[in-house]
Amino acid sequence: MVRKTQHPETLALHAGWRADPVTGSVVPPIHQTTSYQFESSQQAADRFALKDVGMIYSRLTNPTVDVFEQRMAALEGGAASVAVASGQAAATVAVQTLAEAGDNIVSGTDLYGGTWNLFAHTLKNMGIEVRFVDPADPSAFEAASDERTRAWYLETLPNPKLIVPPMAAIAKAGRTLGIPLIVDNTAAPLLARPLEQGAAITVYSATKYIGGHGTSIGGLIIDGGQFDWAQTPSRHPLLTQPDPSYHGAVWTEAARPLGPVAYALRARAVLLRDGGAALSPFNAFQLIQGVETLPLRMPRHCENALKVAQFLKSRSDVARVIYPALQEGETRQRAEVVLKGGFGGLVGFELPGGRDAGQRFIDALELFYHVANIGDARSLAIHPASTTHAQLSEAEQKAAGVSPGYVRLSIGLEHPEDILADLAQALDRAVG
Repeated sequence: MVRKTQHPETLALHAGWRADPVTGSVVPPIHQTTSYQFESSQQAADRFALKDVGMIYSRLTNPTVDVFEQRMAALEGGAASVAVASGQAAATVAVQTLAEAGDNIVSGTDLYGGTWNLFAHTLKNMGIEVRFVDPADPSAFEAASDERTRAWYLETLPNPKLIVPPMAAIAKAGRTLGIPLIVDNTAAPLLARPLEQGAAITVYSATKYIGGHGTSIGGLIIDGGQFDWAQTPSRHPLLTQPDPSYHGAVWTEAARPLGPVAYALRARAVLLRDGGAALSPFNAFQLIQGVETLPLRMPRHCENALKVAQFLKSRSDVARVIYPALQEGETRQRAEVVLKGGFGGLVGFELPGGRDAGQRFIDALELFYHVANIGDARSLAIHPASTTHAQLSEAEQKAAGVSPGYVRLSIGLEHPEDILADLAQALDRAVG
């Protein structure tokens, strides 16, 4: 008998798929199709009425995408997941599944630059207010909330600060008020388990560590299945009141035959249907390949990153190194509680020469790639103030932790001696 609870290394290879029932193919095929033949008019009607959860159209569901969704839900310990076209789409859908014009969410300030811009400007233009607070203070989330607060939002390892928030305390405070915690776990898959910390939903840019090879854009939303939306129905009207966009469906009731997946069901049936940010079958196939080696890659990313952080700390021409393993006091304790098996593959550092020194360092690198990405098998570097966070004002950059001389590194899988050698020569040329 196969154990019901399996280790990540096993789930990454087996969850959601065994073999193709027709050909016996062990690898999930790429179902490059837009639509699916219905066996009868009744079956078609039942699928559109949510009585039959079979395939309709690849904007909503696709067999290859379905394997990816099932595998990631199993790895995360969630009830269901919804794959979308990008991490940005995942963050957008995650919020809009719960919030509409006139509502608000409360978010920690420590965010990826694209998410900050989405929250501070784009959602605002749609009528959804995002209130920013200190992510280290659970009471700040409570103080910023009111009767129209639909969710709280955090990043596990926000770059550039790389300070792990008190996730469990924030999640607990939110549940007391009937407010779910959404956690972007992009930078810490397998290392952190937000659902076990009390989060209701996790979000990923699958483009990063999940894919792992810089080949495919994708995003993911995972419904933990352990948040009781119906317990506070006035807090979550989009899930507990009739939805006029779907024949008056009440999602908490419509999901009952499927399990505790009301949130995931609305995300798919409404937001994915209407917004159209579907993950392509080919990208899903590529991301599945990445998932299969994720448990092997993450420890190596962490090991190499720790060596890089220690090396940079030893350099007198580096003003400050940002890495969870080098933190002290409460921030280090939180990192140890949340991150298991390593402190992540991201390392930040500041150069005393400011913007000019940061850009000179980037231009001097030879092994590292200068790209706007993280989580690749290759080592990557970027100067956020002039790129990923350039759209933020100076005050917003400061709140997010971006200084003029800050450089972000995503440490890859190369031999650590080669990584350190490239950093050394680039520092010598930039500030030596």
